[in-house]
This record gives sequence, structure tokens and C-alpha cells, in this order.
Amino acid sequence: MDLAIFQSINQNPAHPAFDTAMAALTSWAVWWPALVIAGILLLIFGGFHGRALVVVAGLAVGFTDGLVCKNLKELVGRPRPFQVLDGARTIDLAPATPRILAVALPLQIKTSKITTPPDRGRSFPSSHTANCFCLATVCAFFLRRGWIAFIPAALVGFSRMYVGVHWPTDVLAGAFVGAACGALVVIAARNIWKKHAARFVPAITARHPDLIAA
Repeated sequence: MDLAIFQSINQNPAHPAFDTAMAALTSWAVWWPALVIAGILLLIFGGFHGRALVVVAGLAVGFTDGLVCKNLKELVGRPRPFQVLDGARTIDLAPATPRILAVALPLQIKTSKITTPPDRGRSFPSSHTANCFCLATVCAFFLRRGWIAFIPAALVGFSRMYVGVHWPTDVLAGAFVGAACGALVVIAARNIWKKHAARFVPAITARHPDLIAA
């Protein structure tokens, strides 16, 4: 089932514009500047809850990526599709600085041909998917329409299969891990704020007794 789903997504070439869109969507280097700008704007104009969102999101993504996903990848050691499967397409943007300029350049598209498959890899889970679902979960807690963030998160997960770097179960596991870690960090931060913040910042706690609710 995993193989069949991967092949149906990866090995049916679509329109070149869709290839470019998926390659751009899956590239962290393309869209991290927009996230940084959004974070800065929230820190400046978002008030207490906007700043709390940025801090909690940073902690949650750091926990998800740097601790959970990193150790799961080492523990499971699953090779990526293009490392073990003949005919897997890998799609990447051409080198460019800044990276966003690469969307106007020809794509780097390769088809895998396996000679000696590796014993181990870093495919499971998908860190890109986990980080996006983690961020979407934090947004869902803090923002009234934060659930909308799950839409681009799901598209990123799809793109990881489309460009040939993850199996469907890698993406599914990444979504679950990211959402679970995001919820865990938000709930822990909220409880810590309620129980201990008044001891250190009583004036702020009096105005904002709940870390999440505006």
C-alpha cells in the first residue's frame, strides 16, 4: 500500500508548473523568510498573545524537530524512496540566491536507478511535515481561525511524496508527531503560565491570566 500510493503520487508527471509549485512548497529555503517576517510582525504588533504564540511556536518546533524527529530518524533508520526504488522521481529547485529566484529556473529532475540500496536512511518520519503540523497546531490553539494553517501543512506533506523524498507513512507519522508535540508544548506552556507566572511577572499575569485566551 505504501509503495502503491507513493508511485501514484510520484511517478505520474504532472504539468511542469505543478512540478515547480511542489518543489517550491517543499523547499524550506523558499518560505522561511515569510515565516520570519510573520514572526517579527507578531512580536511587534501582536500584543501579549501574539508574542506568546511566537515563543511557544519556537519551543514547539524546536522540540519536534531537534528532539523527537531527530531521534526517531536515527532509531528507525528507514531509507528514502529514491535510495531503494528504481524509477523514483526526485524534483528540486536549481541553485539560486535568494532561493525564491529558483522558481524561474529549470528544475533539477532525476530518476533513481538503484545499484546497492543503503541499509539505513533518514526517511521516517518526515520532519518537514512534522514541523508544519506542529506550527499549525500551535496556531489552532492561539488563533480563532488558526486551523487554516493545517491546509498548507497538508500540502507540504503531499509535496514531500511528490518530489520523491518520503513515503506516505513517513508523512502520516510526521503529521501525527507534529500535531501531538505541538499540542503537548502548548498545554505544558499554558499550565506553567497559570501556575507559576504570577510569581515572577504579577502585573502581566493580572492582565493576561491565560496564555492562550485573548
